[in-house]
Amino acid sequence: MFLRSHLRDGGRVPASVQPYFFLSYAHTPRFGAGGPDPDMWVERLFRDLCSHVMALTDLPAGAEAGFMDREIRSGEGWSERLGAALATCRVFVPLFSPRYFASEMCGKEWYAFAQRAIHQGALSNQPAEAIVPALWVPVPPSQLPGPAERLQFNHNTFGERYVTDGLYGLIKLRGYAEQYERAVYELAKRIVRVAETVRLEPVRPLDYRGVPSAFGPTGSSPARTLHVTVAAASRHDLPDGRSPEYYGDNALEWNPYHPVAQRPIAYVAEDLVKNLNYQTSIGSFDDEAGHYDSKQPPTRPEILIVDRWVVEDEHRRQRLAAFDQESRPWVNVVVPWNRYDHQSRAKEIELARRLEETLPVKMGQGRAACRAAANGVANMETLGQILPQVVEAAAQQFLRHAQVYLPAGNTHTERPRLLGPMGMSGPPAPPRAPFPPDTFGGHNDGNDGNDSNDTDRGDADDSES
Repeated sequence: MFLRSHLRDGGRVPASVQPYFFLSYAHTPRFGAGGPDPDMWVERLFRDLCSHVMALTDLPAGAEAGFMDREIRSGEGWSERLGAALATCRVFVPLFSPRYFASEMCGKEWYAFAQRAIHQGALSNQPAEAIVPALWVPVPPSQLPGPAERLQFNHNTFGERYVTDGLYGLIKLRGYAEQYERAVYELAKRIVRVAETVRLEPVRPLDYRGVPSAFGPTGSSPARTLHVTVAAASRHDLPDGRSPEYYGDNALEWNPYHPVAQRPIAYVAEDLVKNLNYQTSIGSFDDEAGHYDSKQPPTRPEILIVDRWVVEDEHRRQRLAAFDQESRPWVNVVVPWNRYDHQSRAKEIELARRLEETLPVKMGQGRAACRAAANGVANMETLGQILPQVVEAAAQQFLRHAQVYLPAGNTHTERPRLLGPMGMSGPPAPPRAPFPPDTFGGHNDGNDGNDSNDTDRGDADDSES
């Protein structure tokens, strides 16, 4: 009861209820009523890991060495306890298996924990990787989603038989007890070493029920791509009187949440999007604005991150206005806005008004989350909460507007499928840059104006929050 009321009040969880590690695994269904529980082997692994962690650390008696959700999944307060554990544990231990990466729940757990590492990395500009994977059942590299594939982790140090059979094989097969003990002990040592090295700080728990999966939607293509573009000045071409402390040598080094955050916004957004199982690229609006071909269909959803101060530069403001005239609902706008920046706060009303006049379509486009993102994102924590919704809306609009092709050898299918980075197969569409040439007006892209409703409404439920 104390934990639930504490979370409702928005406080942090006391150290006494913070688990050292979080074991994340995919539950295996029983084969019949009253049959043996297949997850009993995971419970044995969990107990063994807890014993080793207690022996390898100075955790006091009664402290939670580990956390797994088996016993509370259907109990009262389950979501709150799960969210609290993910927000406070020091290391996240996913048990890899084909079932694991097909599980939306496991993807949510991974996403919630990875958000903490991204947030801490943004504040310190230092890597904060605290995920220690374990092979429950070996998974071919081609079947790993992006967040798992990008982990730099060497499983070979846990033993050759562990690599070929996984922990499940070692624990089930007679004759491999010694190999099992070695693998579990090495895993426990790795957990402790990462916990002591990274020192991941506890955060306020996320509402677990509302977070997305780090593995993407079930059945989605492993090659989903998204482009992030930043419209900002460099410290060399700032408006008169604007402090250079928020800027770098180019737009990608803009850091609107300085001094609280040390990592530029472009790279934080890239990390956040990658945590949604996208292959992500980033670029500057200045570099891409002159290469847009309006005749080409979209090849990816896009996010445009805009510094309101760019409207002080008439040249950039005109290019943004031209961009706004194009019907491209698969591009959503995010406007970071730091009210602790005294210069920005003093000019907030003026700059917000000018940006709304420059981007009237984009500022009012799409879902409530998209409009909120365009009207100002106050801090890094809010960015992490709202960006997944903005990305989802952009991806859905891309799927509505991308070019479709009939599958090869079948001219009678009634449901053509997408090709390219968001589709499942086939060659990608020709590449393009996402913004219009350096002109005062937009292009005629061949539409007769009927797409304007899509821009205003987004997808079918874009008018709702």
